[in-house]
Amino acid sequence: MRYQLKSFGRLWPYLWPKEKPSYKIRTFIAMIFTIAGQFIVVAAPFFLGSAIDALNLQIENIGLGALIGWGIISLILAYGGFRLFSVLLSEGREYIFAPVAQYAQRAVATATFAHLHRLSLRYHLEKRTGGLSRIIERGIRSIDFLFRFLLFNIGPTLLQLAIAGAAFWIAYSWEFALIAVAVVITYIWFTITTTEWRLKFRREMNKQDTEANAKAIDSLLNYETVKYFNAEKFETDRYDGAMEGYQKAAILSRTSLATVNIGQSFLMNLGLVALVLLAAQRVLGGTMTTGDIFAITMVMMQVYRPLNILGFAYREIKQALTDMEKMFALLDIKPEVLDKSGAVDIHNVKGAIVFENVTFSYDADRPILKDISFNISPGQTVAVVGPTGAGKSTLSRILFRFYDIKSGAVKVDGYNLTDITQDSLRSSIGIVPQDTVLFNDTIGYNIGYANPEATQKEINDAAKAAQIHDFIMSLPKAYDTMVGERGLKLSGGEKQRVAIARTLLKGPAILILDEATSALDSVTEQEIQTALDNAAKNRTTLVIAHRLSTIVDADNIIVMNNGAIAEQGNHKALLKKGGLYSKLWKQQEKTSV
Repeated sequence: MRYQLKSFGRLWPYLWPKEKPSYKIRTFIAMIFTIAGQFIVVAAPFFLGSAIDALNLQIENIGLGALIGWGIISLILAYGGFRLFSVLLSEGREYIFAPVAQYAQRAVATATFAHLHRLSLRYHLEKRTGGLSRIIERGIRSIDFLFRFLLFNIGPTLLQLAIAGAAFWIAYSWEFALIAVAVVITYIWFTITTTEWRLKFRREMNKQDTEANAKAIDSLLNYETVKYFNAEKFETDRYDGAMEGYQKAAILSRTSLATVNIGQSFLMNLGLVALVLLAAQRVLGGTMTTGDIFAITMVMMQVYRPLNILGFAYREIKQALTDMEKMFALLDIKPEVLDKSGAVDIHNVKGAIVFENVTFSYDADRPILKDISFNISPGQTVAVVGPTGAGKSTLSRILFRFYDIKSGAVKVDGYNLTDITQDSLRSSIGIVPQDTVLFNDTIGYNIGYANPEATQKEINDAAKAAQIHDFIMSLPKAYDTMVGERGLKLSGGEKQRVAIARTLLKGPAILILDEATSALDSVTEQEIQTALDNAAKNRTTLVIAHRLSTIVDADNIIVMNNGAIAEQGNHKALLKKGGLYSKLWKQQEKTSV
């Protein structure tokens, strides 16, 4: 709980933002309104009690049927006025504080979202996107809940109890204050204790809810794979299993609520009866009046009213603190790859690339690259080939600096990657991956994603260079055509052309083609190869290839095997050498026959 409250304390900079002085004033005024409102709420019943006493006195002195005196009218109007004023303060507080609360939610959400994009590729490969989105969603929702209940419900109620206790002591005697405070404290203790007992069911509900949500998103994102393997029933059963766990926990949670409600009602009524009996005894003794009994009852009903939902509020507040703690825990995760102090931006990149004795592994017990060294001159096209698992695609991830290498050095234009800011490095590199994933938006949006400031003409020119402009214009909505989730409405070849156009619009000095045609048929591959050749012109190009026929014109071919360079040279030289490349070439020739 201490760490959860610490998380709540981390919200303070958002409630008291340095960059927004007006929000500080709003927060301060909201606090003043909250405190003033509790004094007024407690004071109001005393006016009505005094009015009842004055009414009884008038009946005794004048008799029934007399007109209400101005004194009584004034007391009743004061009661109504105080009640109205307390509502105005409460609603005024909402009006004043709402911009601050919404700003805090927005600022925390934006900070968390931005931080997730700064985290390493390794982190995102190991985490479920559905689970992450759920953590953020619950964390943001928890902020609003905490503002509404902890700051403006439970907190003011405790303040109201303290004011009521002090008022009872001053107006009547310490016994009234003791009973009121003792009963409410016992009520709070009972509620917290029983709610803690019930929280295990809530935790299980959330666990099953998160699991079900993650399974659903994972399944829907891989819709085609599910269809390929006729796995609809399997996926439905998996989801139903998670929902069954949620159902069982939800039943236990809701049925146990009856015990809490009975105990709360008993304590609440016990306290009220004790106060009224004590007051009645004082009335018979002549030290109190019937108006005092009414005032005490009204004050305690005011205190009890928000306590009716204390069990729910406590459970939700604690859950909200837990959700917020998890969200802030995301913010506390340190990115694996960071710009070091003094890192520089690189501009006008020529495209010289050097891998110098590079050793790398994703896991300590499984080396991927072993002492790799090679050079690529500006404007050259260098291909990397080899069996599956040889470490080819890892080269592109290292060049993008998604990971830091274990030893050795990687340089661009003479700069070690660790001396360059990640932003400027990645701005100078473009990639056409094997599996092109598109945003669920228009074709124009997906091409323009490389440069949000690009004109429509620039987008069109990139599409023409990628040989997809004519296809786009043949569609009813042209560039405004929606591509669907992950680009499912487009064929593999169409998606690849969009990816090429997007990369061309970026205008990188270095181009990486990561098995960009390996998933395509031969006819489509030949068509796209022309677009790839256009993209590679006047650029340093690193081609990670599966089909050797696509890289016969490369300036240099690096053949990898088991994480090391087995041989390198141009196509003719490698065939003449009769090594691994020659073997791979012959295997593919047999396959293509």
